[in-house]
Amino acid sequence: MDTLTHALSGALVGRVLAGRRAPAAIAAGAAPVAAAGVQPPVWQMVVAGTIAATFPDLDFVLGWVSELTYLRGHRGVTHSLVMLPLWGLLIAWLLARFWARGGRPGAGWRSFYLVVCAAIFVHILGDLITQFGTMILAPFSDHRFGWGTTFIIDLPFTGIILAGLLASALWRTSRVPSALALVLLAGWVGVGALGRSEAIDVARAYATANGIEALEVDAAPRPASPFNWTAIVFDGERYHYAHINTRRSEPLVAGEGDSFIRRFSAPYLPVPMAQWEVAERFGNGDGRELAQKVWQAEDFAFFRWFAMFPVLDHVEYDTAGQVCAAFRDLRFATPGRGREPFVYGLCGRAGDWRVFEREGEGRRWIDVR
Repeated sequence: MDTLTHALSGALVGRVLAGRRAPAAIAAGAAPVAAAGVQPPVWQMVVAGTIAATFPDLDFVLGWVSELTYLRGHRGVTHSLVMLPLWGLLIAWLLARFWARGGRPGAGWRSFYLVVCAAIFVHILGDLITQFGTMILAPFSDHRFGWGTTFIIDLPFTGIILAGLLASALWRTSRVPSALALVLLAGWVGVGALGRSEAIDVARAYATANGIEALEVDAAPRPASPFNWTAIVFDGERYHYAHINTRRSEPLVAGEGDSFIRRFSAPYLPVPMAQWEVAERFGNGDGRELAQKVWQAEDFAFFRWFAMFPVLDHVEYDTAGQVCAAFRDLRFATPGRGREPFVYGLCGRAGDWRVFEREGEGRRWIDVR
């Protein structure tokens, strides 16, 4: 989920866990040093939640090492449930020290620990509901967990958080608005889970009706509606997939003058009108053998680990005598999107491979160090 939504969710958690008002001792400036048992003022709890919920995405610094380091490490140790108590201790201690600098009165780190841990936990949950994958057991496991109930940018989800924060600003003495917003968020995720279940049922019914021996049946969330999905069936050699809306009875027509939400939602057809496509994992032409070699190459291990629904994007023989093959992931195949992300491949001669990412009609070389 986007960092702004994470930050807002942390602020909401901070408001839920904050007391009604600052204690008299702090308000009067009577305490000369931080006191572990003193409840911080509401604004400090909100700020603490905001900072803590933003913290996990600091793993963007891995990109300064290399692009593949970021790809392997994003949503790793900073998003780990195993590491959460330690991150909570570090951030709570730093915040307490910051607000107590210069001998100013303030609360001790224990007063911030709960809200900091809760905000990091909410960030992890916010990423778990997407399908990108989150390594909640890092550093002991690099397995990516993802519930896949919600698209990575969900405007109603963010809107519920904003509404809860605005209502909390109007009713400053009550935690009810912020708590209610958290309940509504859980309900909205539940709606997405219902849509996912419906999409998987559609995929399973398609496989049965067409005599497909399905090894995997899944669905990828799509933007603009919790009922917009890409239903996916894998038979061991090829993916069968369709962009559907599980609740729509008529196709949605959208023109250039319509809102972007309507335009994003229009490609998802009613289930009876679904247009099923087939994508061979390794292609079905002369390049199939090359695609298999690239897929099995040691240099391509990072993509085998990363991809959920990998299919051949293209095979190319260039004028320099190199052979190239690239794969994409149907997880990111969103209709109407100009450029599909995370399309990686290898180029080389006789197994002397170089990693590249597709950029438009060209390629960008990737440093594997």
